[in-house]
Amino acid sequence: MTEFSRLRKEAGFTIPDAVEALGYCERTIYRWETGESAPRKAALEILKQAARKPVAGGSRFTFIDLFAGIGGLRKGFEPIGGRCVFTSEWDRFSVETYLANRVCDHKVEGDITKVPVQYIPEHDVLLAGFPCLPFSIAGVSKKNALGREHGFRCEAQGTLFFDVARIIEHHQPKAFLLENVKNLLSHDRGRTFDVVKRALSEELGYRIRTRVIDAKSLVPQHRERIFIVGFREENSFDFDELQLPNPLAGPKLGSILHPEDGSEDAEEQFTEGRNARVLPKYTLSDHLWGYLQDYAEKHRAKGNGFGFGLVGPDDVARTLSARYFKDGSEILIRQKGRMNPRRLTPRECARLMGFDRPGERAFVIPVSDTQAYRQFGNAVVVPVVEAVARHMEPFVVEKAASPHRAEKVKEVA
Repeated sequence: MTEFSRLRKEAGFTIPDAVEALGYCERTIYRWETGESAPRKAALEILKQAARKPVAGGSRFTFIDLFAGIGGLRKGFEPIGGRCVFTSEWDRFSVETYLANRVCDHKVEGDITKVPVQYIPEHDVLLAGFPCLPFSIAGVSKKNALGREHGFRCEAQGTLFFDVARIIEHHQPKAFLLENVKNLLSHDRGRTFDVVKRALSEELGYRIRTRVIDAKSLVPQHRERIFIVGFREENSFDFDELQLPNPLAGPKLGSILHPEDGSEDAEEQFTEGRNARVLPKYTLSDHLWGYLQDYAEKHRAKGNGFGFGLVGPDDVARTLSARYFKDGSEILIRQKGRMNPRRLTPRECARLMGFDRPGERAFVIPVSDTQAYRQFGNAVVVPVVEAVARHMEPFVVEKAASPHRAEKVKEVA
């Protein structure tokens, strides 16, 4: 896909739309589309500007995208009128995928721990799917006696949550959304989550609400994640009022599988050119399939539940993990007429996580299968983030133009 074609689709333009918007003849547009000739820089800039406008009339609020991965959180907040003004992601392969699918008018920063808070632009909303790391817990009285700082500055120092907290402390955004694994609640016997809550509410002064959401209401995957929403000012936001479809009536794997292993019309839900057939390399070898069966049997004999997850089109998958590239054992697809199951393809993983959906431009996967599996396994489920973003929207948009922000901008100026 040429740069021109990617930007045209990102802007939502058809070929006739591009002819009208750019002022060039259809023949020239097709030559740029196919790469037969290089497009004018001015034409590319027009497409970039068009693609940056998520809603008519421009952005309604600004946000920053921390630990961005491949852009799942951003993908949920742009449709409600958000404009991303800062991005950080340290993994170069994830950045490659991020930039292949998003128009970014700013540099993607790497190690957030090395970015001064003053360098980060003012923003209305902070988004972060921060990694969960253990905190150093010690008594406040002991630290006072030693003349040391306490609170998140001491307990979270050296963890990536500390960097989220220092950015919130400096910029005081109107709202934030943090996402993490469900185990954050029980990590280190609950001490880790206790530090997070105290830092956000008691020390930084935000009103926080939390909810664990299972994605199987919206995608055919059992995937529980905790979402932490915070607002600088008190409001009536109620996470419990977010209504999701009944998980028992949620979609099944057949809706995202390639035709030979899914429903007969599954592929018709997606545009052409999306790997319509499954390559033989995704089928498990006799050796690996035998090993996984032996491993599962050994643990069954011991009364353990460890083993592979064998599923078909009428099932819901287990949680896709970042280690899926190793053996694919958590989600193995039965194959018609074959003894050995197969892994999901990267394209099916994109669908399973909600990055690739009917009626939308195909999600670009520019990296190897190994990297793609890691990226999707570490990502957020896009439809879940979209649901949370829509639930936050009335409070985010209402607060984006508050007098406090105007005064702060004036002071900085």
